[in-house]
Amino acid sequence: MLKDYAMWYTSWFDTSYYHTLYKDRDYDEAKQFMDNLTQYLNLESEDKILDLACGKGRHSIYLNSLGYDVTGVDLSKNSIKHASQFENDTLKFRVHDMCKPYEEKFSAVFNLFTSFGYFDNEEDNLNTIKAIKADLNTRGLGVIDFMNVDYVIEHLVPNETKEVEGIVFTINRFVKDGYIYKEIRFKDHEESFFFTEKVKAISLDDFMRYFEKADVNLLDVFGNYNLQKFDKKTSERLILIFR
Repeated sequence: MLKDYAMWYTSWFDTSYYHTLYKDRDYDEAKQFMDNLTQYLNLESEDKILDLACGKGRHSIYLNSLGYDVTGVDLSKNSIKHASQFENDTLKFRVHDMCKPYEEKFSAVFNLFTSFGYFDNEEDNLNTIKAIKADLNTRGLGVIDFMNVDYVIEHLVPNETKEVEGIVFTINRFVKDGYIYKEIRFKDHEESFFFTEKVKAISLDDFMRYFEKADVNLLDVFGNYNLQKFDKKTSERLILIFR
Protein backbone atom coordinates (compact mmCIF):
# COMPACT_ATOMS: atom_id res chain seq x y z
CA MET A 1 0.00 0.00 0.00
CA LEU A 2 1.47 3.35 -1.10
CA LYS A 3 1.35 5.98 1.63
CA ASP A 4 2.86 8.95 -0.21
CA TYR A 5 3.58 10.14 -3.74
CA ALA A 6 7.36 9.72 -3.75
CA MET A 7 8.63 7.04 -6.15
CA TRP A 8 5.03 5.87 -6.66
CA TYR A 9 5.94 4.02 -9.84
CA THR A 10 8.32 1.61 -8.06
CA SER A 11 5.35 0.16 -6.14
CA TRP A 12 2.41 0.53 -8.53
CA PHE A 13 4.11 -0.75 -11.70
CA ASP A 14 5.36 -3.85 -9.89
CA THR A 15 1.87 -5.00 -8.88
CA SER A 16 -0.39 -7.27 -10.91
CA TYR A 17 -3.20 -4.76 -10.32
CA TYR A 18 -1.56 -2.17 -12.56
CA HIS A 19 -1.73 -4.58 -15.49
CA THR A 20 -5.28 -5.61 -14.56
CA LEU A 21 -6.51 -2.01 -14.61
CA TYR A 22 -4.93 -1.30 -17.99
CA LYS A 23 -5.55 -4.68 -19.64
CA ASP A 24 -7.89 -3.15 -22.23
CA ARG A 25 -5.27 -0.97 -23.89
CA ASP A 26 -5.64 -0.95 -27.66
CA TYR A 27 -2.97 -3.30 -29.05
CA ASP A 28 -4.05 -2.71 -32.64
CA GLU A 29 -3.53 1.02 -32.15
CA ALA A 30 -0.11 0.35 -30.63
CA LYS A 31 0.89 -1.78 -33.62
CA GLN A 32 -0.34 0.87 -36.05
CA PHE A 33 1.71 3.48 -34.21
CA MET A 34 4.83 1.33 -34.41
CA ASP A 35 4.24 0.74 -38.14
CA ASN A 36 3.81 4.46 -38.78
CA LEU A 37 6.75 5.45 -36.61
CA THR A 38 9.30 2.99 -37.99
CA GLN A 39 8.31 3.93 -41.56
CA TYR A 40 8.60 7.64 -40.79
CA LEU A 41 12.02 7.15 -39.18
CA ASN A 42 13.11 5.08 -42.19
CA LEU A 43 14.49 2.37 -39.95
CA GLU A 44 16.04 -0.58 -41.73
CA SER A 45 15.66 -4.25 -40.90
CA GLU A 46 17.99 -5.30 -38.08
CA ASP A 47 18.43 -1.71 -36.85
CA LYS A 48 18.79 -1.63 -33.05
CA ILE A 49 15.96 -0.06 -31.04
CA LEU A 50 15.88 0.70 -27.30
CA ASP A 51 12.36 0.59 -25.81
CA LEU A 52 12.78 2.78 -22.73
CA ALA A 53 10.30 1.99 -19.91
CA CYS A 54 9.00 -1.00 -21.85
CA GLY A 55 6.66 -2.43 -19.19
CA LYS A 56 5.76 -6.02 -20.08
CA GLY A 57 7.20 -5.53 -23.53
CA ARG A 58 4.21 -5.23 -25.88
CA HIS A 59 5.89 -2.63 -28.10
CA SER A 60 9.26 -4.39 -27.95
CA ILE A 61 7.79 -7.74 -28.99
CA TYR A 62 5.95 -6.24 -31.94
CA LEU A 63 8.97 -4.21 -33.08
CA ASN A 64 11.05 -7.37 -32.96
CA SER A 65 8.46 -9.15 -35.12
CA LEU A 66 9.06 -6.45 -37.75
CA GLY A 67 12.70 -7.49 -37.94
CA TYR A 68 14.38 -5.03 -35.58
CA ASP A 69 16.96 -5.88 -32.92
CA VAL A 70 15.19 -4.66 -29.77
CA THR A 71 16.23 -4.12 -26.17
CA GLY A 72 13.43 -3.39 -23.71
CA VAL A 73 14.33 -1.84 -20.36
CA ASP A 74 12.21 -0.98 -17.35
CA LEU A 75 12.65 -0.25 -13.65
CA SER A 76 9.99 -2.83 -12.74
CA LYS A 77 11.62 -6.19 -12.02
CA ASN A 78 8.26 -7.99 -12.26
CA SER A 79 7.53 -6.53 -15.70
CA ILE A 80 10.98 -7.49 -16.98
CA LYS A 81 10.60 -10.98 -15.52
CA HIS A 82 7.34 -11.39 -17.46
CA ALA A 83 8.76 -9.94 -20.68
CA SER A 84 11.89 -12.10 -20.54
CA GLN A 85 9.91 -15.20 -21.55
CA PHE A 86 9.68 -13.70 -25.05
CA GLU A 87 13.43 -13.18 -25.50
CA ASN A 88 15.30 -14.45 -28.53
CA ASP A 89 18.58 -13.70 -30.32
CA THR A 90 17.37 -10.21 -31.30
CA LEU A 91 15.06 -9.40 -28.37
CA LYS A 92 16.18 -8.94 -24.79
CA PHE A 93 14.82 -7.33 -21.65
CA ARG A 94 16.77 -5.76 -18.79
CA VAL A 95 16.07 -3.87 -15.54
CA HIS A 96 17.40 -0.35 -16.04
CA ASP A 97 16.92 3.20 -14.70
CA MET A 98 16.08 5.41 -17.69
CA CYS A 99 17.73 8.44 -16.04
CA LYS A 100 21.06 6.83 -16.85
CA PRO A 101 22.61 5.95 -20.24
CA TYR A 102 22.44 2.32 -21.33
CA GLU A 103 25.55 0.34 -22.25
CA GLU A 104 24.91 0.22 -26.02
CA LYS A 105 24.16 2.57 -28.93
CA PHE A 106 20.94 2.44 -30.93
CA SER A 107 19.44 3.65 -34.20
CA ALA A 108 16.33 4.69 -32.26
CA VAL A 109 15.28 5.13 -28.65
CA PHE A 110 11.53 5.00 -27.98
CA ASN A 111 9.92 6.28 -24.78
CA LEU A 112 6.25 5.43 -25.29
CA PHE A 113 2.80 5.80 -23.74
CA THR A 114 3.55 8.67 -21.32
CA SER A 115 6.46 6.88 -19.64
CA PHE A 116 8.09 10.18 -18.70
CA GLY A 117 7.68 12.88 -16.05
CA TYR A 118 7.31 10.53 -13.07
CA PHE A 119 10.17 11.91 -11.07
CA ASP A 120 10.01 14.07 -7.94
CA ASN A 121 13.44 15.42 -8.80
CA GLU A 122 13.03 17.83 -11.73
CA GLU A 123 16.63 17.19 -12.75
CA ASP A 124 15.78 13.55 -13.56
CA ASN A 125 13.56 14.65 -16.46
CA LEU A 126 16.53 16.42 -18.00
CA ASN A 127 18.82 13.51 -17.13
CA THR A 128 16.51 11.12 -19.02
CA ILE A 129 16.73 13.22 -22.17
CA LYS A 130 20.51 13.42 -21.80
CA ALA A 131 20.59 9.64 -21.38
CA ILE A 132 18.51 9.13 -24.54
CA LYS A 133 20.92 11.32 -26.47
CA ALA A 134 23.85 9.31 -25.11
CA ASP A 135 22.16 6.08 -26.19
CA LEU A 136 21.85 7.14 -29.85
CA ASN A 137 24.37 6.26 -32.53
CA THR A 138 25.57 8.89 -35.00
CA ARG A 139 22.39 8.73 -37.10
CA GLY A 140 20.05 7.73 -34.28
CA LEU A 141 16.71 9.36 -33.44
CA GLY A 142 14.86 9.70 -30.16
CA VAL A 143 11.08 9.53 -29.72
CA ILE A 144 9.06 10.60 -26.70
CA ASP A 145 5.34 9.80 -26.84
CA PHE A 146 3.75 11.93 -24.11
CA MET A 147 0.27 13.21 -23.37
CA ASN A 148 -0.78 16.64 -24.57
CA VAL A 149 -1.23 18.16 -21.13
CA ASP A 150 -3.40 21.04 -22.38
CA TYR A 151 -5.88 18.58 -23.91
CA VAL A 152 -5.76 16.21 -20.94
CA ILE A 153 -6.39 18.92 -18.36
CA GLU A 154 -9.23 20.40 -20.44
CA HIS A 155 -10.90 16.96 -20.70
CA LEU A 156 -9.99 15.62 -17.26
CA VAL A 157 -12.60 13.25 -15.78
CA PRO A 158 -12.44 13.91 -12.01
CA ASN A 159 -14.15 10.71 -10.88
CA GLU A 160 -14.57 7.31 -12.47
CA THR A 161 -15.46 3.76 -11.43
CA LYS A 162 -14.19 0.85 -13.50
CA GLU A 163 -14.71 -2.88 -12.94
CA VAL A 164 -12.07 -5.22 -14.34
CA GLU A 165 -11.87 -8.96 -13.57
CA GLY A 166 -14.26 -8.52 -10.66
CA ILE A 167 -12.25 -5.72 -9.05
CA VAL A 168 -13.93 -2.32 -8.77
CA PHE A 169 -11.42 0.49 -9.19
CA THR A 170 -12.42 3.95 -7.95
CA ILE A 171 -10.36 6.57 -9.75
CA ASN A 172 -9.98 10.25 -8.83
CA ARG A 173 -8.04 12.70 -11.03
CA PHE A 174 -6.87 16.22 -10.27
CA VAL A 175 -4.15 18.75 -11.06
CA LYS A 176 -1.93 20.11 -8.29
CA ASP A 177 1.39 21.97 -8.23
CA GLY A 178 2.15 21.28 -11.87
CA TYR A 179 1.39 17.55 -11.71
CA ILE A 180 -1.55 15.48 -12.92
CA TYR A 181 -2.62 12.98 -10.25
CA LYS A 182 -4.65 9.82 -10.51
CA GLU A 183 -5.65 8.22 -7.18
CA ILE A 184 -6.71 4.60 -7.46
CA ARG A 185 -8.61 2.78 -4.72
CA PHE A 186 -9.94 -0.78 -4.72
CA LYS A 187 -10.50 -3.90 -2.64
CA ASP A 188 -9.40 -7.45 -3.37
CA HIS A 189 -9.97 -10.42 -1.05
CA GLU A 190 -11.21 -8.03 1.64
CA GLU A 191 -7.95 -6.06 1.57
CA SER A 192 -8.03 -2.35 0.69
CA PHE A 193 -5.47 -0.81 -1.66
CA PHE A 194 -4.55 2.76 -2.54
CA PHE A 195 -2.10 3.76 -5.27
CA THR A 196 -1.31 7.06 -6.91
CA GLU A 197 -0.05 7.97 -10.35
CA LYS A 198 1.68 11.34 -10.53
CA VAL A 199 2.95 12.75 -13.81
CA LYS A 200 4.41 16.20 -14.36
CA ALA A 201 2.30 18.35 -16.67
CA ILE A 202 5.05 18.91 -19.24
CA SER A 203 4.08 21.08 -22.20
CA LEU A 204 5.76 21.35 -25.58
CA ASP A 205 7.47 24.54 -24.39
CA ASP A 206 8.75 22.67 -21.31
CA PHE A 207 10.19 19.92 -23.50
CA MET A 208 11.87 22.49 -25.72
CA ARG A 209 13.60 23.93 -22.65
CA TYR A 210 14.79 20.44 -21.67
CA PHE A 211 16.05 19.87 -25.20
CA GLU A 212 17.96 23.14 -25.20
CA LYS A 213 19.68 22.25 -21.93
CA ALA A 214 20.48 18.74 -23.19
CA ASP A 215 21.74 20.06 -26.54
CA VAL A 216 19.08 18.06 -28.37
CA ASN A 217 17.55 19.10 -31.70
CA LEU A 218 13.76 18.80 -32.07
CA LEU A 219 12.99 17.61 -35.61
CA ASP A 220 9.21 17.12 -35.65
CA VAL A 221 6.11 17.11 -33.45
CA PHE A 222 3.00 14.97 -33.98
CA GLY A 223 -0.36 14.97 -32.23
CA ASN A 224 -1.59 11.39 -32.64
CA TYR A 225 -0.54 7.87 -33.57
CA ASN A 226 -1.32 8.52 -37.24
CA LEU A 227 1.50 11.10 -37.09
CA GLN A 228 -0.70 14.07 -37.91
CA LYS A 229 0.63 17.48 -36.96
CA PHE A 230 0.37 18.59 -33.35
CA ASP A 231 -2.36 21.02 -32.31
CA LYS A 232 -2.23 22.33 -28.75
CA LYS A 233 -6.02 22.41 -28.35
CA THR A 234 -7.16 19.26 -30.17
CA SER A 235 -4.29 16.74 -30.14
CA GLU A 236 -4.49 13.97 -27.55
CA ARG A 237 -0.78 13.10 -27.81
CA LEU A 238 2.52 14.99 -27.92
CA ILE A 239 4.97 12.93 -29.96
CA LEU A 240 8.46 14.37 -30.22
CA ILE A 241 11.12 13.31 -32.73
CA PHE A 242 14.65 14.51 -31.95
CA ARG A 243 18.36 13.79 -32.20
